[in-house]
Amino acid sequence: MFQTKERFLQSWDYEAAQTQKVLNNLTDDSLKQQITPDNWELGRLAWHTVSAIKIISSQSDLTFEAPAKDFPVPSSASYIAESYQQASAAFVEAIKTQWMDESLNDVIDFYGQMKMTKGTLLLFLLQHQTHHRGQMTVLMRQAGLNVPGLYGPSKEEWALMGMEAPQM
Repeated sequence: MFQTKERFLQSWDYEAAQTQKVLNNLTDDSLKQQITPDNWELGRLAWHTVSAIKIISSQSDLTFEAPAKDFPVPSSASYIAESYQQASAAFVEAIKTQWMDESLNDVIDFYGQMKMTKGTLLLFLLQHQTHHRGQMTVLMRQAGLNVPGLYGPSKEEWALMGMEAPQM
């Protein structure tokens, strides 16, 4: 749970930049990549990550412009990446201008399933984004795309440094 806007915004700034790197590496062809026909395609995961910013935060009193439906999925990878950048920027601006630190202790009803503070909602949104970003990187590998390093160098980045990635 976040206690101050500044702490959240520092975390969001880093995590949003990592998500943007992933989305920027998608191609239109890769959006159809999936593990099985019963699972979401890479494009659906990517678009859900974009629209979830508005969908999840809509459970609070924040107002800002951003996609609020995760279907239909756009067929353009660049549109998805640009939409994420815009949604993230609008979300950050809304937090900066509409909430005070004390607001993060306000309790909200999250889809009628549970009560949580706004600070907890922010943590949930951050973790939700990270969860789907991880799913996207697996599908990116299957689609033959380069995966950017998120919490350290990726296999491709190790290779560019002339080193072999450590074995895990």
